[in-house]
Amino acid sequence: MTTQTDFVPPLHAETRYAFFFDVDGTLAAIKPRPDEVSIPVQVLDDLKRLAQQCEGAVALVSGRPIDQLDALASPLVLPMAGVHGAERRNSEGQITRIALAPATVTAISRELDAAIAALPGTSLENKGMAFALHYRQAPQYQQAIEQLAASLVARFPELVQQPGKCVVELKPQGVNKGAAIKDFMQYPPFAGRVPVFLGDDLTDEAGFIAVNALDGISIKVGAGTSNAQGRLSDVTAVYRWLAQTRIKTDEDVSTSVRS
Repeated sequence: MTTQTDFVPPLHAETRYAFFFDVDGTLAAIKPRPDEVSIPVQVLDDLKRLAQQCEGAVALVSGRPIDQLDALASPLVLPMAGVHGAERRNSEGQITRIALAPATVTAISRELDAAIAALPGTSLENKGMAFALHYRQAPQYQQAIEQLAASLVARFPELVQQPGKCVVELKPQGVNKGAAIKDFMQYPPFAGRVPVFLGDDLTDEAGFIAVNALDGISIKVGAGTSNAQGRLSDVTAVYRWLAQTRIKTDEDVSTSVRS
């Protein structure tokens, strides 16, 4: 456990790394509405060059669906785990999804639509196989949102409740970012590398735990107690670290080629 600020374990030139990034709060500043979020062009360029240096071993691991991640990362096309790993795209572009039964999705959607409509300022994001209940614009309804989610989990045992920053998500059992990262690490170009994962939210803790178990490097963005080994203070610090890491990796690759 760590609570320190701006400390990241050093990367070693002789080690081959695989990089995993959360998006909201890590590669992109959090905004009042999810559709207002963007990733700066320079950050996308750093990700592109890092992926080239690491033979494609760079992936996004997010609560957002893959189609939203593609829009944010465009023109990059990266391996991705969307909806906390309920949908995944590997380095060859193959997509796999964990789906809920259509009848379950319909029943939950109807109930959530009615409940959210009664809580002004809250919003429902229906991801097909998961549901995000946002209350950033109406924090006074946090308890009501949490109770609503808990009541649905009690009646639909195939779901699990996942708290986040001003959001509570309902997602399929067994789906989390740690499982997604471990799955990526079994296949090229990630296999045989040391994982590095950056994230900022409670949803990223499963990823930190998985990466720690794989003897990788886990980095928490922002304040709060975490299972991560390292810490960066905010999104701007992530951008600096990414730029420095990309430059160092480029130098390490160039040195290896000359040798």
